[in-house]
Amino acid sequence: MALFKDPSFQDRLSRAADAKQKALDNLRAKPPIDESTAAKQHATSIKREAAASEKRDARKAAQQAEKEAKAAAKLAAIKPVRTEAELKAARDARYAARKNRK
Repeated sequence: MALFKDPSFQDRLSRAADAKQKALDNLRAKPPIDESTAAKQHATSIKREAAASEKRDARKAAQQAEKEAKAAAKLAAIKPVRTEAELKAARDARYAARKNRK
């Protein structure tokens, strides 16, 4: 049975250089990008981005409108503040009604 032999530093260095060269060769072997295809892809991405932006703006506007509607409903639901004189008059009316029942 053969023993495992650790590769030396020089072996690892040469293997790394070979791997790097092979990766560079593969990268250079790819065909160049066609300009018309790149332009189409760029136009498509711009359209997609514009649609997403428009959708995002519409959603934000809807949320803002909903928030304003809730605020308006909340303001409408608030009871008007009554003055001291009105409170005293209501209290006196309740007192008089209680006296009349007895």
